[in-house]
Parts: sequence; structure tokens; C-alpha cells
Amino acid sequence: MGAMVIISMAEWWNSKPLDELTHQQWESLCDGCAKCCLHKLEDEDTGEVFYTKVRCRHLDEAQCRCSDYANRSVMVPNCITLNRENVGGFDWLPATCAYRLRANNQALPQWHPLVTGDSQSVHEAHISIRGRAISDEFVHPDGYEEHIITWVE
Repeated sequence: MGAMVIISMAEWWNSKPLDELTHQQWESLCDGCAKCCLHKLEDEDTGEVFYTKVRCRHLDEAQCRCSDYANRSVMVPNCITLNRENVGGFDWLPATCAYRLRANNQALPQWHPLVTGDSQSVHEAHISIRGRAISDEFVHPDGYEEHIITWVE
């Protein structure tokens, strides 16, 4: 028998369309950066979205996960739930967000936990908000503008 050649096939996360993902695959696309849990401001004239370093009070910042994910829409009525039907319209998601990337047929970044096999890789790459945010329980909503941030992605 001749030499064996391994043919590299794209992993499901870079090849499978969003509308074909199982629930488990959909949930595992989240890299755990928690940027979607930051309060954002929108310029009424231009529609431009600005991120603040103010996070939802229900976010466990150390884990970059909601403290009660199953009930997040009950605890925070304006919490947006991403799903297959609405993810394409969320241009406000960070440029590094796997849902946004895959909705635009782009590959996941090399630091993504699905690529690395390590849930800490998003933190080690300094993509997550871990250690860089403050809870909304300490900031009046009228003061969010004072906390606008620009993080290199």
C-alpha cells in the first residue's frame, strides 16, 4: 500500500450553515467573550453602536457567563436571545462574534475555543471582557456615555 494522505476537512463550525446546527452546536458557537452582555449605546442620527464597559449585573464576569442563563429573558426583559432567525441582523455584535462571523460565511478565529479545544483560549487571547467591565448596578443609565470603550478586536 502507498503512503496514506490525510485530507483535512473543514470542521463543522466553519462549514455547516447556521440553520443546520443542532441546539448543542448552536450553543457551543458562543466563545464566552461576554461582549454581548455589555450595555451598548446607539447614535440616534447615524445608527452607530458604541460599546460601554458596563456589563449586565447578572453576568458572572470571572466565568463570562450569565449567572442564570435559562432565565435571562425573565431577569432582564430586554436581554436579546440570538437564534437562527435573527442572528443575521445583529450587526451590533462584535466583529469577533462567532454568530456574526458564521452568518457572514467567515471562519472562526484561531483563538476560538472550538478551534483550540480550550475554553480559556478566549481569555488568554484577551478577547473576553474578564477583568475589564463594571456591573450596571454601580452605574446610572444616564452615565453610560462616560464608559464608552474601544477595544481592538
